[in-house]
Amino acid sequence: MHTPEAATRPFSALRLFFTGIAMGIADLIPGVSGGTMAFILGIYEHLLSAIKSFNVQLLRLLGQGRWRAALTSIPWGFLIPLGLGVGTAVLAMARVMRYLLENQPVYLFAFFFGLIVASIIAVGATVRWNPGAAAALAGGTAAGYVIVGLVPLTMPHDPVTLFFSGALAIMAMILPGISGSFILLILGQYAYVLDAVADLNLLAIVPVALGAVVGLLGFVRLLSWLLRHYHNVTVAVLMGFMVGSLRKIWPWKEVVETMLDRHGEPVPIRERNILPDMAAQEFWIALAIAVIGFVLLNVIDHAQTGANPMLRRLGRNRQARQEQDSRVPG
Repeated sequence: MHTPEAATRPFSALRLFFTGIAMGIADLIPGVSGGTMAFILGIYEHLLSAIKSFNVQLLRLLGQGRWRAALTSIPWGFLIPLGLGVGTAVLAMARVMRYLLENQPVYLFAFFFGLIVASIIAVGATVRWNPGAAAALAGGTAAGYVIVGLVPLTMPHDPVTLFFSGALAIMAMILPGISGSFILLILGQYAYVLDAVADLNLLAIVPVALGAVVGLLGFVRLLSWLLRHYHNVTVAVLMGFMVGSLRKIWPWKEVVETMLDRHGEPVPIRERNILPDMAAQEFWIALAIAVIGFVLLNVIDHAQTGANPMLRRLGRNRQARQEQDSRVPG
């Protein structure tokens, strides 16, 4: 039987804490999902399993007053260090990320672009490629590409709309490659929800929160079922979401349309990707930063799996050269 603590067994608290920091930082960047970091850092299925522990059985135990049994049914050893990492990142890095987004967006997105390209290669090496997996990759890529390019809608702010907006946003947040905050923006609820949180408007906050809880608890069960029964195809689809999200994370953009935020400041709502000026110093710095992100992800992946395709290939090439040199007479 799979126990809640089984999800914590492969991971140290320190690794979970730093994974949480990576997830928190990612959630601060529009177009980057914390689910992406969970996926590429190897805790995605364990995270789904941990969320699934909040179920009807837990409510039954609480209703019966069996507090100890209820508490032990939750994988706290997994969730607490991960949650602390997310919270630490949000509190400590929010201003830093805001500064980088406002002043150095090209360099910031270049780093994440390199990370995600490396993760796509690493994840792709784990898929058993066949026509079904290739079709799933193409479908996921197309869906991700279209979603991140949608223009915000004008929708009402009634409780039913807010409920479903919260549900869709949390589903997107748990998916690699799609940002939950970006889904709220598409649905025309982002500024309204931010205002509601700032003003403690419970009439708006409660429907969004309820939608997020229902969406999360239901969606993780669907994802877990898909990963259990159709793992190869599901991973290919999730990989496709990451490929499609590169449209949003491309560092060089031209603003096509703006809107006013809750402070009356113009913010871009529709952008167009453009080619960089390869003669500019900014391009070469951004390229170096993207390479750093690419290498960093490969090193992290190889450290935790020992099977990173890039580093394994590098190791085989080095070994082949050494064997060749040893055969050459001195």
